[in-house]
Amino acid sequence: MTQRENISSGTPWEQSYGYSRAVRVGNMVEVAGTVAADDNGKVVGETVYEQTHYILGKIERALEAAGASLEDVVRTRWFLTDISNIEQAGRAHGEVFGEIRPAATAVEVRALINPAMLIEIEASAICVQ
Repeated sequence: MTQRENISSGTPWEQSYGYSRAVRVGNMVEVAGTVAADDNGKVVGETVYEQTHYILGKIERALEAAGASLEDVVRTRWFLTDISNIEQAGRAHGEVFGEIRPAATAVEVRALINPAMLIEIEASAICVQ
């Protein structure tokens, strides 16, 4: 049987909502939908560009806790509250992922859990080491 490792960021929502920040099974790592909220729940960044950079930093830390890195990411999914902000998200994503260039999907959603949150991002990684 393949070993499963649940990665926690320590937020109270993980326990009460029954989810993990990331889950590693074998060489696969799935990072849950991530928003631009700090450890106290305060939204970080006022633009999609700023929030995207902050979120990708949180995703990078979750990957590292699972024994992976940004280089292992094969797919990202972006959930924007206003699809017209896709250029800001794309610019920040490109600055972080550079030549890694994972497959990416962007969709517009009606709302996120907090109106100040403009984007949520998920990531999937395959560790080749």
